[in-house]
Amino acid sequence: MTRLDSTRLFCLLCTLCLVGQVLGQDMPYEEYMAQIQACPKECRCPPNFPRAVYCDNKALKSIPKIPTHTWYLYLQNNLIEVLSADALRNATQLRWLNLNRNKISSEGVEEGVLSTMSHLAHLYMDDNLLSSVPSPLPASLEHLLLSRNRISKIPAGVFIGLDKLNLLDLQGNKLMDEDVTEVSLKGLNNLVQINLAKNQLSSMPLGLPPTTTQLFLDGNNIEKIPASYFKSLPKVAFLRLNHNKLGSSGVPKNVFNVSSILDLQLSHNQLTEVPLIPSGLEHLHLDHNNIKSVSGANVCPVAVDTVDDSINESVPRLRYLRLDGNEIKPPIPRDVILCFRLLRSIVI
Repeated sequence: MTRLDSTRLFCLLCTLCLVGQVLGQDMPYEEYMAQIQACPKECRCPPNFPRAVYCDNKALKSIPKIPTHTWYLYLQNNLIEVLSADALRNATQLRWLNLNRNKISSEGVEEGVLSTMSHLAHLYMDDNLLSSVPSPLPASLEHLLLSRNRISKIPAGVFIGLDKLNLLDLQGNKLMDEDVTEVSLKGLNNLVQINLAKNQLSSMPLGLPPTTTQLFLDGNNIEKIPASYFKSLPKVAFLRLNHNKLGSSGVPKNVFNVSSILDLQLSHNQLTEVPLIPSGLEHLHLDHNNIKSVSGANVCPVAVDTVDDSINESVPRLRYLRLDGNEIKPPIPRDVILCFRLLRSIVI
C-alpha cells in the first residue's frame, strides 16, 4: 500500500468514526451534512459537535442566518443591536442561546422572536441594553440571565406559563420596589434561585414563589425585614443581604428563625447586635457591621445549659461564623462556644 493510499484510508476511517459519533447523537447523516454546509461563513461549526454554532468574538453587528438543526448558539462578545426574527427563523430547535455582551436594546428584540423557540431552555442576555424583561418568552425556558442591563420594568404576566423556569438573574439593573411585585412575578411556580442584587430596592421584594431556595439581594437599600416575611418562603436556604442598610431595629429578633436557612449573609450593614441564630443555620456572615459584643445568652437558639457533649438533632448546626470588621474584641465568650459545639471556624 502506498503512502497516498494509507492517507486516504486514514481519512476515510476518521470520517466513518465522525459520522458514527454523529449518528450516535441521534443526528441523521442527511441532517449532519445539511447543518455543516449551511454553517454561516462568519461562524464556526465543529464537525464533532454539529449541533453547535460558534459566532462569538467576531465583532458582528447582526446575526447571520442560523442553520435549521442548531441546538447551541454562541453569539456573545459582539456588537449585535437587533435580535432578528429573520436570522433565527429556521433555528426553532435551539436549546441554548448566548447573547451576552452585545448592544441589544428592548426595541431591538423583534416581536415573537423568542416565543417560537419551543425547545429553548437557556437564554443568556447579560450585559446588553435591555430596559425591560423580553416578552413573550418560550414555555420551555429553564434559565433566564439578564444581569447588568438597564431593566426598570417587568411586564405584568411575562412569566405566566413558564413553569419550567428555575433560575432568574436580574442583578445589576434598575428595578425599584414597585417593579418587583406579586403581579410582575406571577407565574414563577417552580423558581429555585432569584438574583435581585445591585438594583434599587428599599424593601424586601414581594410576590416571591414559595419554591424559592436561593435569594440574593446584595447591594440594595433595604433597611428592614418584616417579622413574618419568611413564612411565605418555607424553602429558602441561601439568603444574601450583604451591602444593604439593615440596622438591628429593622431586623426582628426571630425573623431568621426558619428551619430551612443554611447560609445567611448580612455583611456590610449597620447591625449593632447579633440576631438570634436559628438551630439549623450552618454559615453566618456578619462582618463589617457595628456590632460591639456577642453573648451566647442572646444569640443561642436553645438554653446554653441544655447543650451537652452529645451530637444530636437539638445541637445548633453553626459551623462558620464571621465577625471581623466589627468592634468585638477577642476572645469569643465561653457561652458562645458552649452553644455552638459544631463551630469549626470563627473569624474575628
